[in-house]
Amino acid sequence: MITVTKKDLIALGYGTSFAADIIREAKKLMISKGHTYYQSRKLDRVPREAVEELLGITFPDGQAECTSCTSM
Repeated sequence: MITVTKKDLIALGYGTSFAADIIREAKKLMISKGHTYYQSRKLDRVPREAVEELLGITFPDGQAECTSCTSM
């Protein structure tokens, strides 16, 4: 699973506050899908698919801009 952090979104051009909002909303989306793991306040990493679903976009597969994207 490819994950995204606030820093990744900032590197893609989103503002600091908006990037934090995206992560927060992605966590809410994951919780609503039954993934209670995302209720943790300290968790700052969400699946790329959740962010893509929220924003209505798809990230390129290479993600050269994404510095801390990792596979789990």
